[in-house]
Amino acid sequence: MSILENYVLDNFDKPIRECTDQEMYKVLLDLVRDKSRELPTNDDKKKKLYYFSAEFLIGKLLSNNLLNLGIYDEVNNELIANGKNIMDIEQAELEPSLGNGGLGRLAACFVDSITTLGINGDGVGLNYHFGLFKQVFKDNQQTQLPDPWITEESWLIKNEKSYEVPFNNFTLKSTLYDIDVLGYNSDTRNRLRLFDLDSVTSDIIEEGTIHFDKTNIEENLTLFLYPDDSDREGELLRIFQQYFMVSNGAQLILDEAVARGSNLHDLAEYAVIQINDTHPAFVIPEMIRLLTQRGIDFDEAIQITQSLTAFTNHTILAEALEKWPIDELEQVMPEIANIIRELDNRKKDEFPNNHAVSIIDEHDRVHMAHMAIHYGYSINGVAALHTEILKNSELKAFFDIYPNKFINKTNGITFRRWIMDANKELADFIDDLISDEWRTSANLEPLLDFKDDENVLTKLRAIKFNNKQRLSHRLETMQNVTINEHSIIDVQIKRIHEYKRQQMLLLYIIHKYNDIKNGNIPKTPITIIFGGKAAAAYTIARDIIHAILTVSEIIANDDEVNEHFQVVMVENYNVTHAQYLIPATDISEQISLASKEASGTGNMKFMLNGALTLCTLDGANVEIADLVGEENIYIFGKRSEEIVDLYATNGYNARSYYERETIKPLVDFLMSPKMLELGNEDRLSRLQYDMINKDYFMALIDLEEFIEIKEKVYEDYEDHDTWTRKALINIAKAGFFSSDRTINEYNRDIWHLEQDIKNVN
Repeated sequence: MSILENYVLDNFDKPIRECTDQEMYKVLLDLVRDKSRELPTNDDKKKKLYYFSAEFLIGKLLSNNLLNLGIYDEVNNELIANGKNIMDIEQAELEPSLGNGGLGRLAACFVDSITTLGINGDGVGLNYHFGLFKQVFKDNQQTQLPDPWITEESWLIKNEKSYEVPFNNFTLKSTLYDIDVLGYNSDTRNRLRLFDLDSVTSDIIEEGTIHFDKTNIEENLTLFLYPDDSDREGELLRIFQQYFMVSNGAQLILDEAVARGSNLHDLAEYAVIQINDTHPAFVIPEMIRLLTQRGIDFDEAIQITQSLTAFTNHTILAEALEKWPIDELEQVMPEIANIIRELDNRKKDEFPNNHAVSIIDEHDRVHMAHMAIHYGYSINGVAALHTEILKNSELKAFFDIYPNKFINKTNGITFRRWIMDANKELADFIDDLISDEWRTSANLEPLLDFKDDENVLTKLRAIKFNNKQRLSHRLETMQNVTINEHSIIDVQIKRIHEYKRQQMLLLYIIHKYNDIKNGNIPKTPITIIFGGKAAAAYTIARDIIHAILTVSEIIANDDEVNEHFQVVMVENYNVTHAQYLIPATDISEQISLASKEASGTGNMKFMLNGALTLCTLDGANVEIADLVGEENIYIFGKRSEEIVDLYATNGYNARSYYERETIKPLVDFLMSPKMLELGNEDRLSRLQYDMINKDYFMALIDLEEFIEIKEKVYEDYEDHDTWTRKALINIAKAGFFSSDRTINEYNRDIWHLEQDIKNVN
């Protein structure tokens, strides 16, 4: 009997051919669960990694798990033989709402690679019921709705473990859910450990909104990722969430370490904690509290905690380095607040004249990153440039006193998700050219032997076109949008933030619209696609979305322009959308203000799938340029040193750029009659005013050069062989950005865990 027939008969007592896609999803879910449960965990290894993160943007898991189990082809062939399509079946799977942007997607890639490399390591987070929110466009504006994903047929497995978390006036008892994490061709599994509360309920959410009573912690604690913290109640809720996560996780660590033989004095021989950004930094005082509660002296508790805690810094933006008022911590968890005060006092005694390294500043705010740096043994940046900026600028005061703690670990992506699953035709073609060894080694460099092979270049173009057709079908199905499959696909997908400069691409779109209206028709039609959410309380980011949607409608309604130029914003952008967008993309927009993007991982995914990068020298773009050579990438804009200096000297004046004759008409278009006819005047005027008078992330400073290089990119596209040769070189050089390589380096230099060595470059 075949791999699926038993499951189908047990569940539905009928042939596969007669099952609905929803029924087949349940069959495949059961199959994968059973296969994964047959795999032992890595818990027989003495030392274990606990990867703490507020986000795990894991995406749909069905195809990814089938791939990792090594049964994808067998299952897919059987489905095809019975008239079924796995892509249709996957529509029944809801994407887990456990993350938002690059931070969460990175964490998902990392836990995949941790398991693939045979490392004993679990992810630790929260089981958000509704994620960030579901993005819905209405009247050319972003609206926010709950994004439910937890159903009876999900990947969550309830665990019997439960812990009590003591807050100021009450104690909450957690429920633990696990999601199995499977590695590629791995004979073991790890888990994503997600803590929740049984008392959380959607009943308190106002209908048709994401608003709820923020003070009702027992019923709201795990409802949403990053609840609005624009008021005190929201700040307190975020603190409740973070402490709930780390307290549960820390108690889990101690229980598991003791079960493996630790006497707690030797805890660092049994556990290592990686803090993914500042959100889990409360684990430091909480671990100290728990150790002292179990009879360990306070000084030794500090030493133990420091010896097992490492911190990844993911940002250069000051507003993203969390700072909580100490009185709010006292309100939520007074014992933890007292420990933080003691930790701060010790560092102030040690560095009496160095206020830049205080944990509690002169405004009584707790700097989470400062606590993690002082009381962890390692701090890493996530790209070479980012780490250098941390050492020489943003965290220089800490680098001066702890130079040996700082290390770089350039981010990576899992090839399982981002080519083997997202772009199967390309992955299979690479197998034909260089064998399938790259699937474990990530070594794609042998592809360089084919860079002048016309047949290979022709096949790559055919694969790209097929992916454009897939994307077109998806957009038509999901959003009733039809795109030109023969157009240049030019994509910027990432959360909406001023430093990522979607507003600069918007101004280019206005330029291009006017240019076409003036009779300058592009040789090949152009489709520019955006995807990303703006935080609900981030007004200017929502204004940017509104302006993009309004301009896109103007273009769509203009028959002089729309057959040559189209602008689309994907609604509710997520991992699944990305798996259609990235393989279809010709031009990858990585246009953040230099010095502001820590790394980026979308840039790596596009590169791997044969898109050419249009970028500032920011984050990992620098390393992409070094790998492929500047002739195979498109670089523009001010360099990071110039931008850092402008911030330091207040040397940027937005209005002086606005007054330039090439820029003023583009910014003024935001308040033109065409825009006002379709758009919201308050949003458009606020955005225009901000760009003229503030423009804190300097969209205007690089705009003229951006326009110039975009025209060059479109012109270069017309030489199809040269363009495809550049694309092949990018694919061939993408191996460095495998998350297997990144995790191997983390383990070698930071974690020092036992590892089942796999092929990794």
